[in-house]
Order: sequence, then C-alpha cells, then structure tokens
Amino acid sequence: ERESDSGGGGPATCARGSGRDQAARGSVREETSVKSLEPRRTGAEVGVKGPVAARDWRSAQRRRRQGAMKPILLKGHTRSITYVKYNREGDLIFTCAKDNHPTVWYSEDGERIGTYEGHTGAVYSCDVTWDSQFLLTGSTDQSVKLWNVQTGEELHHWDHAGPVRTVAWAEGDKEFLTVTDPYAGKPAVIRIYEFTGDPTTQPTEPRMEIVSEKEMGARTKVTHAAWIRLNGVIVVSTESGALRTYDVETGEMLQEVRDHKNTVRSFSLNREKTVILTASADSTARLYDVRDLTKCMKEYTTDRPINSCAISPIKPHVILGGGQDAADVTTTAASSGKMDVRIMHSIFSVELGRVKGHFGPVNSVDFHPSGYGFASGGEDGYIRLHKFDSDYDTLGDALEPDDRKIADLRA
Repeated sequence: ERESDSGGGGPATCARGSGRDQAARGSVREETSVKSLEPRRTGAEVGVKGPVAARDWRSAQRRRRQGAMKPILLKGHTRSITYVKYNREGDLIFTCAKDNHPTVWYSEDGERIGTYEGHTGAVYSCDVTWDSQFLLTGSTDQSVKLWNVQTGEELHHWDHAGPVRTVAWAEGDKEFLTVTDPYAGKPAVIRIYEFTGDPTTQPTEPRMEIVSEKEMGARTKVTHAAWIRLNGVIVVSTESGALRTYDVETGEMLQEVRDHKNTVRSFSLNREKTVILTASADSTARLYDVRDLTKCMKEYTTDRPINSCAISPIKPHVILGGGQDAADVTTTAASSGKMDVRIMHSIFSVELGRVKGHFGPVNSVDFHPSGYGFASGGEDGYIRLHKFDSDYDTLGDALEPDDRKIADLRA
C-alpha cells in the first residue's frame, strides 16, 4: 500500500496549526508553486482534451497491472471524510471533511496540491464545473463558497440560514442548487441560484426556494440532491427514507416514493443520468428509473448500513460503501465492523468482491471517470485511491442469466 500526504512520509507540511504554512483567507495552501504545477496540466487546462486524459490514465493503469490492487492512501485531513469527487477528466480529486478544509489532489499519484481556506465549519459537499474552473463548497458554517480551482482564490460566498448539506451544479454550469438542514425552527430549504460566470456580477439571492414538506408534523432533513431530466427536475433524498422530485420552475413536488425503511443517506446517478442508485441505513440500495420513481428496477441487500454508492461508467457494476454507525466504531474491531466496499453486479444483484482497508465506516465513494478505479473516504479520516488490477476486466462476465431473468429484463 502506497501512502501520500505532502510528498513525504511524515506529517503534511501544510497541516492546520502550522503558522509558516497558514495562508490568508480564501487561498490554497499549495505544496508547490502554481508555475511548477503547469506541466502536470490540471483539469481546467485540459479542457476539451479530457477524454484523452482519461485514456492516458487508463493506459498507464494497465501498464502497471501486476499482482494485487495496491491502493494509494491519502493523508491530509485531520477529521472524518464527508465527500469525495473526481472532476470530469479524472486527473483531480476533491475531498471534503469535518476539519473545515476542502482539498484537491492529483488522482494519478495522490500528490496533494492544496487546500481551500475560508470555511469555519465542517464541509459536507462540493462540486466542480465541467471545465474544472470553479469549485462550490457547502459547510455547516451556514455558507456556500465559490473558488477558483487553480489558484484557490475565494470568488464569492452566499450566506444561508442553516448548515449547508449539499451543493450541485446543473448541466452546463449556468445554475446550481444548495440544500440547508432544518435549523432553529426553520425547515430544510432547496435554493436554486443562477450563475453568470463572472463573480463580480453574480447575484446573491436565489431565483427559487423549495421548502421541504413536513412529515408527521415536523421538518425532515434533505440528505442529498441532484439535477436530472436536462435540468428540468431536482431529485432529493430525505432522512425519513423518501425519494422526491421537484419541478425547478414551479417548485411543485412531482413524485415521492418510500421504499426504504430508514434514512436514504445518499444516492448516485449514472453517467447518462437515466437511473438513480440510493444508499440507505436500512442496509439496502435500490436502482430507479429517473422517469418514474415508482419503478424500482433492482434492490441490493447487504448486512450493514450503506452510506454511499456509485455506478460504474463502463461495466454493469455498482459499489456500496458503509459500515456500522460511527458511534460504535470504538467498540468493534475493523474485521467485524463490515467497513469494506462491496462491488456488486447491477443486473444480477450478485456480490462480485470486497475491498478492505478503512478502519471506520466508509462515508463516500466515487468511480473514476475511466471506470478502472474508485476513491473512498472514511470516518477514519483517510482517502483511498483504488486502481483495479487485470482481473477486473473480466469480473462478473461469467454470470449467465436464466430464462426468468431474461424475461424480466425484456419486460
């Protein structure tokens, strides 16, 4: 197993509390100068050459395939990881944690580029634009911030009336949404903002606010949100186990399903945004058609709560990350805490393998855009970059559908 912090085996040189490396508000604490990073070509510089970068990453990965998977362990955060996300090209990975410092890394070797300084509370979500130029982050300090990805400059911020749970760009990056938790008697609210592309002319007020419905006389927390149907609909998951869709123009709730018996902690869309995979504390994940949430196409049952999930962009596979509740971690050994990541066949609901390593619940997973690896972030404060070995090329190919399954697929 390879380790990566700030380029050495000891503590990261830009760890919080180091006055020598503490940067001003809104700046990236860089491990090397911006000039020295230019030959590496960040996602913002790659631009339309993203598919080429993905192929290069995959080719390099195949050349290195010898023996078992050897993940890269990223050390830099001082508290639990809350979210991990690749950019479109897959050359950068963004991570959020409860230590207030969103961080960007090179996904190829795990080198830390820097952290975005400015939040004063745990950061639960981030999203990057299609061209990797702008980064959005949402925090419990009741703010959403816009950053220049390459320089780390804070370009704009939006104050909210509660902790921010989710941020997400719309397709085309002309709008984005934010979701706040219920707070001080105020309900959970989904806000939609227009994005001008110029921080100096950026409006500070949302164009639409959607208030979460009451359940049993109380407001419920919205755990995740995303854009679907060409930005015409927003889909959200809730603490009560519901999955809902809203019209972005009227704010009207279009559909609601309650198949899960416990909190839907997160969900993931496939690359084409045609299906939704949910991750629930009831130890199940479900696959839905975005056109009609009443159509649950598949159910994946496990023996542990599921915190996060992702859909492979190249194979009929899904990955599920979770484990026992964080409050029980100190009383259970890692071997019995079920803190591994499961790889399952998306059509036959068969478990294909498990990837171990975290010694705490896995809070977030994301597939590399090439499909030949994934990232996981855990309650233990570590990010693990997994690059599949040669056996993955044929993983699950031996499964043969029986007549009943063929009939179900045709139906």
